[in-house]
Amino acid sequence: MLGRRVLIVEDDPFITLALEETLSEFGLVIAGTARTVPQAVRLAQTIAFDLALLDVNIGDDRIDPVADIIFARKIPFVFTTGCGRAGLPEAYPEQAIVEKPFYVEEILRTLREELAPFKSD
Repeated sequence: MLGRRVLIVEDDPFITLALEETLSEFGLVIAGTARTVPQAVRLAQTIAFDLALLDVNIGDDRIDPVADIIFARKIPFVFTTGCGRAGLPEAYPEQAIVEKPFYVEEILRTLREELAPFKSD
């Protein structure tokens, strides 16, 4: 996973910071972060990244349009949620999730699994 670029979409700045620090410690590069759906849409359309971590609920908005863009770009993504599978966007009922509160081992395992089909190193 070294050097892989991650887009983080999370409305809680403390969770974002924790994810940035944790992922960086394990050799991942933070390609960008967004705290709103409009910010996330712009980043998902314009920046280069290898994987995305998407909070299902961003304030009062849902992550669906961002997931749709990333899916269309054929980039793997993982949902983060405190609501389990019941809260996932309807179009992605089987998408990988990491439930809040996070455990570092769980995040890293899930990211490795999602990146495995795209391994180039």
